Amino acid sequence: MEQQEVLKGASLWRDAWKRLLKNKLAVFGLIVICIMAIAVIIGPAIIKWTTGYTFDSIPSDGNLVKSFPPSLQHPMGTDDAGRDILARVLQGGRISLMVGIISTIVSLIVGVSWGATAGYLGGRIDNFMMRVVDIIYAVPYILIVIVLLSVFGGSNTPDWIQWLADKIGGAGNQGLSQIFLLFFALGLVSWLTMARVVRGQILSLKNQDFVMAARATGVSTPSIIFRHLVPNALGPVIIYATLTIPSVMLSEAFLSFLGIGVQAPFASWGSLAADGIKNISVFPWQLIFPGVTMALTLFSLNFLGDGLRDALDPQTRKF
Repeated sequence: MEQQEVLKGASLWRDAWKRLLKNKLAVFGLIVICIMAIAVIIGPAIIKWTTGYTFDSIPSDGNLVKSFPPSLQHPMGTDDAGRDILARVLQGGRISLMVGIISTIVSLIVGVSWGATAGYLGGRIDNFMMRVVDIIYAVPYILIVIVLLSVFGGSNTPDWIQWLADKIGGAGNQGLSQIFLLFFALGLVSWLTMARVVRGQILSLKNQDFVMAARATGVSTPSIIFRHLVPNALGPVIIYATLTIPSVMLSEAFLSFLGIGVQAPFASWGSLAADGIKNISVFPWQLIFPGVTMALTLFSLNFLGDGLRDALDPQTRKF
């Protein structure tokens, strides 16, 4: 009897991972993002343990000259108040990355739900839901964010956001409540393209055999959408989510640069750049280090997103 050779097939995700590792720019971006994430998570604690500096610690030595250039004691120099820029860049990285990740999660929840529902139900419901998307698209999204921050900021902060900020940062923490409001404001205007991407995927999947079988066995509509269709559309969703994070971070940096984003005592890369540009001709390191750190992170996220798109694109996959 002839022995049959069993070939072990490669799954979609394993094949995509192999293709991703062959993309040097994507691997570089992944390494940089991992290093940056580790640095912003544990970096401030290490700096405080070794030197005693924190992102808001002001030296009390009475020295009138506070802004010093980079040195062994302060690798990125200090700002006008004498605060260590390295500690502030790492702490600001926490805020910037949190804004990008949490706002992207909010946009994923809203965009995937909206697009999947519209694509599956079709007809007048689909037409109405996508016209709503078109109307919101007609308004510059950065204007919507500015209006949301202006209307709901300060004393008008929603109670549930203020409650969340009080639980995490202590009672009356307006700076933290402004950050949480920024999370949701950016997330609630970043879902439009995600909804269109998901709708297109659902339209191509809803007449497949596995969907017809689910209908025949009496599976409910929400279960078909979120248990059968959405998991099969995760490839494009992951790709676009990776590309949404740097877009949201750039929007946050722009808002903080204008002074309506992250408020003191907290800082983000955008607010640090806004502070540094005031003294660029005298103390250029105050702008260079936050700007280069943010640019490197954004480039790395874009490289990773492009690599994931190439790895998961069936038209470019070699069999």
